[in-house]
Amino acid sequence: MANLKLMIVGLGNPGQKYERNRHNIGFLVLDDLVKDWGVDMNHSSKEAKGKMDKDGVSYYFLKPLEYMNLSGKAVSELSRKNGIPPENILVIHDEVDFPFSKLKFKQSGGNGGHNGIKDISEKLGSPDFFRLRFGVGKPGDSALTAGHVLSNFSQEEMSKLPELFDQAKQKIKDWVRERQIIFSKASDK
Repeated sequence: MANLKLMIVGLGNPGQKYERNRHNIGFLVLDDLVKDWGVDMNHSSKEAKGKMDKDGVSYYFLKPLEYMNLSGKAVSELSRKNGIPPENILVIHDEVDFPFSKLKFKQSGGNGGHNGIKDISEKLGSPDFFRLRFGVGKPGDSALTAGHVLSNFSQEEMSKLPELFDQAKQKIKDWVRERQIIFSKASDK
Protein backbone atom coordinates (compact mmCIF):
# COMPACT_ATOMS: atom_id res chain seq x y z
CA MET A 1 0.00 0.00 0.00
CA ALA A 2 1.24 3.48 -0.86
CA ASN A 3 2.21 5.97 1.82
CA LEU A 4 0.21 9.10 2.44
CA LYS A 5 2.35 12.07 1.38
CA LEU A 6 1.94 15.37 3.22
CA MET A 7 3.82 18.64 2.79
CA ILE A 8 4.07 21.22 5.57
CA VAL A 9 5.35 24.62 4.44
CA GLY A 10 6.38 27.57 6.58
CA LEU A 11 6.45 30.99 4.91
CA GLY A 12 8.87 33.80 5.65
CA ASN A 13 11.69 35.87 4.22
CA PRO A 14 15.32 34.70 4.21
CA GLY A 15 18.04 36.49 6.11
CA GLN A 16 18.84 37.47 9.65
CA LYS A 17 17.19 40.88 9.48
CA TYR A 18 13.78 39.24 8.97
CA GLU A 19 14.23 36.44 11.49
CA ARG A 20 11.86 37.72 14.21
CA ASN A 21 9.44 39.59 11.90
CA ARG A 22 5.73 38.94 12.10
CA HIS A 23 5.88 37.98 8.40
CA ASN A 24 8.21 35.10 9.34
CA ILE A 25 5.84 33.32 11.72
CA GLY A 26 5.56 30.43 9.25
CA PHE A 27 9.33 29.85 9.46
CA LEU A 28 9.24 30.09 13.26
CA VAL A 29 6.40 27.56 13.64
CA LEU A 30 7.99 25.13 11.17
CA ASP A 31 11.38 25.41 12.92
CA ASP A 32 9.71 24.55 16.23
CA LEU A 33 7.81 21.64 14.66
CA VAL A 34 10.84 20.00 13.00
CA LYS A 35 12.87 20.44 16.19
CA ASP A 36 10.13 18.64 18.16
CA TRP A 37 9.83 15.88 15.57
CA GLY A 38 13.61 15.43 15.23
CA VAL A 39 13.77 16.28 11.53
CA ASP A 40 17.00 17.54 9.97
CA MET A 41 16.57 20.28 7.40
CA ASN A 42 18.90 20.50 4.38
CA HIS A 43 19.61 24.06 3.29
CA SER A 44 20.33 25.43 -0.17
CA SER A 45 20.17 28.99 -1.41
CA LYS A 46 16.57 28.46 -2.59
CA GLU A 47 15.02 26.33 0.18
CA ALA A 48 15.35 24.41 3.40
CA LYS A 49 13.67 21.03 3.29
CA GLY A 50 13.43 17.86 5.30
CA LYS A 51 11.65 14.52 5.13
CA MET A 52 10.39 12.05 7.68
CA ASP A 53 8.53 8.74 7.31
CA LYS A 54 6.39 7.72 10.25
CA ASP A 55 3.30 5.55 10.75
CA GLY A 56 2.56 5.21 7.03
CA VAL A 57 3.00 8.92 6.32
CA SER A 58 5.79 10.56 4.33
CA TYR A 59 6.18 14.10 5.61
CA TYR A 60 7.91 16.76 3.52
CA PHE A 61 8.88 19.97 5.31
CA LEU A 62 9.71 23.11 3.35
CA LYS A 63 10.85 26.66 3.92
CA PRO A 64 11.14 28.52 0.58
CA LEU A 65 14.23 30.73 0.95
CA GLU A 66 13.52 33.11 -1.87
CA TYR A 67 11.44 36.11 -0.84
CA MET A 68 7.81 35.69 0.26
CA ASN A 69 6.29 36.61 -3.11
CA LEU A 70 8.36 33.84 -4.78
CA SER A 71 7.28 31.04 -2.41
CA GLY A 72 5.28 29.16 -5.03
CA LYS A 73 8.23 27.92 -7.05
CA ALA A 74 9.70 25.73 -4.28
CA VAL A 75 6.25 24.51 -3.19
CA SER A 76 5.16 23.54 -6.71
CA GLU A 77 8.48 21.83 -7.52
CA LEU A 78 8.42 19.69 -4.35
CA SER A 79 4.73 18.91 -4.94
CA ARG A 80 5.25 17.80 -8.54
CA LYS A 81 8.47 15.89 -7.86
CA ASN A 82 6.84 13.82 -5.09
CA GLY A 83 3.24 13.60 -6.33
CA ILE A 84 1.71 15.60 -3.47
CA PRO A 85 -1.72 17.02 -4.40
CA PRO A 86 -2.73 20.51 -3.17
CA GLU A 87 -5.17 19.08 -0.61
CA ASN A 88 -2.21 17.38 1.12
CA ILE A 89 -0.27 20.63 1.48
CA LEU A 90 -0.45 22.80 4.60
CA VAL A 91 1.01 26.32 4.46
CA ILE A 92 1.70 28.18 7.72
CA HIS A 93 1.61 31.97 7.32
CA ASP A 94 0.97 35.29 9.03
CA GLU A 95 -2.56 36.72 8.95
CA VAL A 96 -3.03 40.47 9.49
CA ASP A 97 -6.83 40.19 9.58
CA PHE A 98 -6.62 38.26 12.88
CA PRO A 99 -5.50 39.67 16.21
CA PHE A 100 -2.17 38.44 17.52
CA SER A 101 -2.45 34.84 18.79
CA LYS A 102 -5.56 33.78 16.86
CA LEU A 103 -4.90 30.56 14.89
CA LYS A 104 -7.30 29.30 12.26
CA PHE A 105 -7.40 26.68 9.51
CA LYS A 106 -8.70 27.36 6.05
CA GLN A 107 -8.76 25.29 2.89
CA SER A 108 -8.83 26.92 -0.50
CA GLY A 109 -10.19 30.40 -1.19
CA GLY A 110 -8.53 33.67 -2.05
CA ASN A 111 -5.16 34.97 -0.95
CA GLY A 112 -6.39 37.90 1.16
CA GLY A 113 -3.63 40.08 -0.28
CA HIS A 114 -0.90 37.72 0.98
CA ASN A 115 1.73 37.58 -1.77
CA GLY A 116 3.17 34.24 -0.65
CA ILE A 117 -0.27 32.56 -0.76
CA LYS A 118 -0.99 34.23 -4.11
CA ASP A 119 2.25 32.91 -5.64
CA ILE A 120 1.68 29.38 -4.29
CA SER A 121 -1.87 29.29 -5.74
CA GLU A 122 -0.58 30.49 -9.11
CA LYS A 123 2.39 28.09 -9.28
CA LEU A 124 0.39 25.07 -8.05
CA GLY A 125 -2.42 25.97 -10.44
CA SER A 126 -4.84 25.51 -7.54
CA PRO A 127 -5.88 27.33 -4.35
CA ASP A 128 -7.02 24.02 -2.79
CA PHE A 129 -4.20 23.68 -0.25
CA PHE A 130 -4.71 24.16 3.48
CA ARG A 131 -3.52 27.21 5.36
CA LEU A 132 -2.78 27.61 9.05
CA ARG A 133 -3.30 31.33 9.51
CA PHE A 134 -1.42 32.81 12.45
CA GLY A 135 -2.80 36.15 13.63
CA VAL A 136 -0.24 38.96 13.83
CA GLY A 137 -2.69 41.85 14.07
CA LYS A 138 -2.64 44.95 11.93
CA PRO A 139 -2.08 48.64 12.48
CA GLY A 140 -5.07 51.01 12.51
CA ASP A 141 -4.01 52.51 9.18
CA SER A 142 -3.88 49.98 6.34
CA ALA A 143 -1.09 52.00 4.69
CA LEU A 144 1.14 50.84 7.57
CA THR A 145 0.47 47.10 7.04
CA ALA A 146 3.67 46.34 5.08
CA GLY A 147 5.81 47.96 7.78
CA HIS A 148 3.85 46.14 10.49
CA VAL A 149 4.40 42.65 9.09
CA LEU A 150 8.10 43.40 8.53
CA SER A 151 8.54 44.58 12.12
CA ASN A 152 9.68 42.32 14.95
CA PHE A 153 7.36 40.86 17.53
CA SER A 154 7.22 42.84 20.77
CA GLN A 155 8.80 41.38 23.93
CA GLU A 156 5.32 40.61 25.27
CA GLU A 157 4.37 38.82 22.03
CA MET A 158 7.68 36.91 22.02
CA SER A 159 6.93 35.64 25.54
CA LYS A 160 3.63 34.17 24.30
CA LEU A 161 5.05 32.47 21.20
CA PRO A 162 6.07 29.14 22.84
CA GLU A 163 2.48 28.53 24.00
CA LEU A 164 1.14 29.55 20.57
CA PHE A 165 3.64 27.23 18.87
CA ASP A 166 2.25 24.37 20.98
CA GLN A 167 -1.29 25.26 19.86
CA ALA A 168 -0.13 25.42 16.22
CA LYS A 169 1.58 22.02 16.50
CA GLN A 170 -1.63 20.51 17.92
CA LYS A 171 -3.60 21.93 14.99
CA ILE A 172 -1.03 20.43 12.60
CA LYS A 173 -1.37 17.02 14.29
CA ASP A 174 -5.18 17.29 13.99
CA TRP A 175 -4.80 18.09 10.27
CA VAL A 176 -2.49 15.07 9.80
CA ARG A 177 -5.05 12.80 11.52
CA GLU A 178 -7.83 14.14 9.29
CA ARG A 179 -5.75 13.55 6.13
CA GLN A 180 -4.93 9.99 7.36
CA ILE A 181 -8.63 9.20 7.82
CA ILE A 182 -9.49 10.48 4.34
CA PHE A 183 -6.54 8.59 2.80
CA SER A 184 -7.50 5.38 4.62
CA LYS A 185 -11.12 5.58 3.45
CA ALA A 186 -10.01 6.18 -0.15
CA SER A 187 -7.56 3.24 0.07
CA ASP A 188 -10.28 0.89 1.35
CA LYS A 189 -12.41 1.38 -1.77
